Amino acid sequence: MNVLITGAAGGIGAAAVDLFLTRGWRVYALDVVPVLARDGVVPLCADVTVESALGTAVETLSAEGIVLDAMVLTAGIHRMASLVEADADTLCRVMQVNVVGTMQTVRAFHPLLAERGRIVIVTSEVATLAPLPFNGLYSISKAALESYAQALRQELGLLSQTVVTVRPGAVATTLCADSLSHTEHLTRQTVLYRKQARHFLSLTKSFMGQPITPDRLAPVLYRAATAKHPRLSYSKHRNLGLVLLGVLPLRLQCCLIKALLNRK
Repeated sequence: MNVLITGAAGGIGAAAVDLFLTRGWRVYALDVVPVLARDGVVPLCADVTVESALGTAVETLSAEGIVLDAMVLTAGIHRMASLVEADADTLCRVMQVNVVGTMQTVRAFHPLLAERGRIVIVTSEVATLAPLPFNGLYSISKAALESYAQALRQELGLLSQTVVTVRPGAVATTLCADSLSHTEHLTRQTVLYRKQARHFLSLTKSFMGQPITPDRLAPVLYRAATAKHPRLSYSKHRNLGLVLLGVLPLRLQCCLIKALLNRK
């Protein structure tokens, strides 16, 4: 059995590589950072936002007659930003990696996917929730990824191929650490929201709670890729505070967040 895993050099992707490998799969580990080659792991060095790099990786596998039984797409980045103050590069980079990169990867590797192959797309627990301030860019990208996955699910379902989404909460990765470091950066750089950004940093730490380790999420990815009758989506380590906030009417959410961030 062959699986392509993106974001394979660290965090969730690396944990997935290890688990699939122990279950007897041959892993094609794709990342912009070179992955260490070992028995059963074939590194593919490519940036998911660069179509030509993905094409080269596809050509390598195609020349060897490789058929992929599954793709597990974990590559992503996080940025905290004020939507009206963020520079264009930040806005575009998040969308390019989290959304366009995933779409390009699927498009490039789909010709190698088995007749009844499966695609697992990692989104986020925030993907189906109303965005919070300063986390809007990340939420927008993950919500777009959910919409993409649903459209892809319906299209590939016509071909007897399956698409599953996995929505993790906080996982102890560099992406998780970035959410805090970028919020701290925002408190120093923002002109419009100095007080609110400081309060939001405290709120972020509270909502994040204790992140789980990537190896605790990897079995969910494996289940999504291998279950005979998988769910359309799986969740892991959802934050109760975000869940409760999400059931409130949008107007009440706005009033509550405004009160929390505008307090003295």
